Amino acid sequence: MSVIEIRELTKDYGNHKGIFNLTFQVEEGEVFGYLGPNGAGKTTTIRHLMGFISPDKGSASILGMDCRRQSAAIMAHLGYLPAEIAFFDGMSGIDFLRFMAEMRGDSRTDLRDKLIDMFALDVRQRIRKMSKGMKQKLAIVSAFMHDPKVLLLDEPTSGLDPLMQKTFAELILEEKKKGKTILMSSHSFEEIERTCDRAGIIRQGNLVAIENIKDLKEKRRKTYLITFDSAEAAEEFKRNNSFDGIEISGATAKVSVTGNVAALVRILGRYNVLELDTESSSLEDVFMQYYGTAAAGDTDSGI
Repeated sequence: MSVIEIRELTKDYGNHKGIFNLTFQVEEGEVFGYLGPNGAGKTTTIRHLMGFISPDKGSASILGMDCRRQSAAIMAHLGYLPAEIAFFDGMSGIDFLRFMAEMRGDSRTDLRDKLIDMFALDVRQRIRKMSKGMKQKLAIVSAFMHDPKVLLLDEPTSGLDPLMQKTFAELILEEKKKGKTILMSSHSFEEIERTCDRAGIIRQGNLVAIENIKDLKEKRRKTYLITFDSAEAAEEFKRNNSFDGIEISGATAKVSVTGNVAALVRILGRYNVLELDTESSSLEDVFMQYYGTAAAGDTDSGI
């Protein structure tokens, strides 16, 4: 069952800015990554899902309800973490969380307190005195504490240190086990790799691909540094094998392989290999096939 549905969604701001004919679905219990550089259209898409914007064309729905016309009904089932967070700076963290709970008519505190502990959040502190990372943690707690069925997360780990990023990934996987449906925008390929089932890749407002994360991992290129027992053996390896772009430096060969490495392993069995090191490319390298050099021209337009 599709929980989030976007069909031919278009919002044209002119000068090639906006989103154009987007169509994709997020299934029940799925974590869907929404990838692209700043300004590609990720936030504009999420604002349509929140009902903040009327499209020029197309539609967006959550749980079978139209995001623009039925946004109030959707909110009862939705957790939202915006890319740019506005707080009441004079409040303390706990006052803000209580305010949000009252707005939702939710008196539960058990999940809220669990999340506060998980992210080591000092809720007694005034929001105006909080660091960017602390404010981000407060926003995460607010988005998750009412146990929503659906979560829209726009750059959710912005400002978090590596330890808290790991904690956030664990939270996402925990929510996935509960059957939650999550759409998470990011420009961090590692973040998407850790948590998502599929990824939609957006470039300049156009959806250029939807890929299964497992398939993307299989496309990953791995680079091996192979140290042979002599420079002659390294040269012989280069001469007699057809791997792309073998580079030789003394007795060491650098070779890149995409996908299955069984052929390389068989060939290396013929040689006396003294050392073998691996450099895995990130998913970013895989995704660059969808962007190419044009990605360098994508800028942060705030949409």
